[in-house]
Amino acid sequence: MYGWVGGILATIFIFLPAFLLILGTLPFWNHLRRYPKVKGAMMGVNAAVVGILISAFYQPIWTSAILKPIDFAFASILFSMLAFWKLPPWFIVVVGAVGGSLLAFL
Repeated sequence: MYGWVGGILATIFIFLPAFLLILGTLPFWNHLRRYPKVKGAMMGVNAAVVGILISAFYQPIWTSAILKPIDFAFASILFSMLAFWKLPPWFIVVVGAVGGSLLAFL
């Protein structure tokens, strides 16, 4: 919708509220963290965000990308590269793009 200008505007307006919230609460964040109710609310928000991220990962990505056992094996190797071998994310993205392109020919 409206090409790259619309994409840039959408990106700005999606992330602007979070940036404003951070700028607004950062000066007294340590003071807020001392209250048990605020701390509990933040733990709840954190759990909800993790759930939304897992859901967003499963539905559009997992269901459309992991179709065969070789896809699962490749995704597991990429995850291991990130989680256990601590390789840089940019390297894993490059390996994933090249490897995914090669897997398309199998």
